Amino acid sequence: MAKIIPFKAVRPTRDKVSLVTSRSYDEYSPAELASQLDFNPFSFLHVLNPAYVNQQKIGLEKRFKLVAQKYNDFKEEVVLIKEEKPVFFIYEIETKTQTFTGIIAGTSIEDYQNNVIKKHEDTLQYRVELFKDYLHRTGFNTEPVLITYPDNSELTNWIAEKKQSDSLYEFSTTKREKHILWKIDNPDEIVWLQQKFQEIGDLYIADGHHRSASAELLYEEDKASGNENLNYFMSFLIAESNVKIYEYNRIIRDLNGHSKEEFLSKLSNDFWIKNKEQELWKPTKKFEFGMYLDGEFYSLTLKDEHSFTSILESLDAQILYEKVLNPILGIEDLRNDERIDYIPGKQSIVTIKEVIDEGEFELGFMLFPTDISEIKELADNNLIMPPKSTYIDPKFRSGLVVYEI
Repeated sequence: MAKIIPFKAVRPTRDKVSLVTSRSYDEYSPAELASQLDFNPFSFLHVLNPAYVNQQKIGLEKRFKLVAQKYNDFKEEVVLIKEEKPVFFIYEIETKTQTFTGIIAGTSIEDYQNNVIKKHEDTLQYRVELFKDYLHRTGFNTEPVLITYPDNSELTNWIAEKKQSDSLYEFSTTKREKHILWKIDNPDEIVWLQQKFQEIGDLYIADGHHRSASAELLYEEDKASGNENLNYFMSFLIAESNVKIYEYNRIIRDLNGHSKEEFLSKLSNDFWIKNKEQELWKPTKKFEFGMYLDGEFYSLTLKDEHSFTSILESLDAQILYEKVLNPILGIEDLRNDERIDYIPGKQSIVTIKEVIDEGEFELGFMLFPTDISEIKELADNNLIMPPKSTYIDPKFRSGLVVYEI
């Protein structure tokens, strides 16, 4: 039984919403970031990067203080306003290829601790601590955890019906995405929605494991304060069939001292290898891998697909690690080894070819995307995916909805 709550959200005024909201801070190139900060005084990037004007290097404590100050400035200037009573939202993102629709709500720390909200990724403690300090010192969060729920026809029909009503916002971005937000403030509908999620049962984190872990850590440290807002964290709840899962492809700086011929010979112990030459080839099914080496593409097909005893062992990302990256290329730590880097499968494999052709990297691997059923089975069995296994859409706009702590 999952518990969700409405909350008194902070959000942009209707006339400024397209100016305020932004992509995630790290998605901007330096030139894009400079342009936004120089020419758009309403961008939420000013809140996230308050030291930009002075171009100064400052400590984290001072930076977090400036973030809180700029956030309060936006509220005082009525760039941001706060709901008078707790509400839910329906949020829709329409891209060139897909439409994502879900519910913005508060989700329970207790559910997270009791594994009603299930996890499939490990977290880095320093990142959890850092974001916990950020939440503590700034007092707000605008990056919801992306959580999936099993497809439910009643919820789907209800959302479709609510989308026929007048929206709160409707705007487009320079990335040719359309964003629409509906407010749910009717008390009967709020109760119905809460009851529906109690019936649904378990929820699964798709993206945002560090954010949820940070919220839990903040709760444990400050729960004696009696602050009810600490009991929940903001989430974007979306049907599992509506998420888009991409792979994370791997690029490697060298062959670990092997010649090309030696490397291919070692690969042939576990894979059927076919040279695709200049064909831009990528895997079409599980247990297939693409490879780019020395100006040519290869297909690698696992020889033995039936020797696995767990869902973790049978993950393509785990297979690549166990049979290639670790034993042949000598990469043990997928998070911290500087010889490996990652490119989201959302980008064209031409990107991998170009990066390797430039000479900084020597080898690239393309994977087949993980299925949502694999993610759920891992979470159900308390197993953890290898780092950088999935890149998941949709991505939320910073500054669209804010949860105050």
